[in-house]
Amino acid sequence: MADVAIRKPALAGRLGGSATVRLTTARTASRVALRAPAESLVALSAALGVSLPAAPKTSGRTGARSALWLGPDEWLVIDEDGADLMAAFSGAGALHSATDVSHRNVGIIVSGPGAEATLSAGCPQDLSLASFPVGAASRTILGKAEMVLFRTEEDTFRVECWRSFSDYVFGLLNEAAEDAGH
Repeated sequence: MADVAIRKPALAGRLGGSATVRLTTARTASRVALRAPAESLVALSAALGVSLPAAPKTSGRTGARSALWLGPDEWLVIDEDGADLMAAFSGAGALHSATDVSHRNVGIIVSGPGAEATLSAGCPQDLSLASFPVGAASRTILGKAEMVLFRTEEDTFRVECWRSFSDYVFGLLNEAAEDAGH
């Protein structure tokens, strides 16, 4: 994992929301952008200790580690405990490309009964529970920023965005949360 201890975390101490939505910054995590062919999934899943999903809009999760399907050969792996994901990949013995992006991304947790409405204010995807159930993950947009969206609970989402867009994304979510609270 990149040495994030020397860099001030983006959005440090920021809180937002309304009566129905809570916005918090996710704790520092390890993140890896993974590319691999289908025949490597079994070995990579074993090395990570979490199943890499093979279907669109799905995820695998074990404890603090999640693997989010982004494309036919692409995943975002997040370890909320900050474990050394690159070390796990180094012993996999399977064809893959893994890039540590811990320094690039910022996580924002959007929770509460108004979370879905808050995100829908800037995201064109159908985020209803029927279309985007718990465990669903997708690369999409929020306003003008690319993000990865992960539904962790019925009323909780994790937004992953680039740190350079984090102020914009947090501000947009906070404004939408205020609207959702009315």
